Amino acid sequence: MKILKENEQGRSVPELARELGIDKSTIYYWRKKYGGMEASHLKRLKELEEENLKLKQMYADASLDIRMLKDVLSKKF
Repeated sequence: MKILKENEQGRSVPELARELGIDKSTIYYWRKKYGGMEASHLKRLKELEEENLKLKQMYADASLDIRMLKDVLSKKF
């Protein structure tokens, strides 16, 4: 957020990139993804991304359990 604020205040992207040691395209990506967000919105976005990752993992685990149960029940004794 600090970098984007500095860019909005007039500092050039190449100058910021050189100072931080990152590529200019990274700053443009951040600006596209996070531009116009407040710090609280960014914090909430990160929380939602973490929660989404946990839910995806839970779904993958449950799906694997179901697949294993189907394989066990489908075998003839």
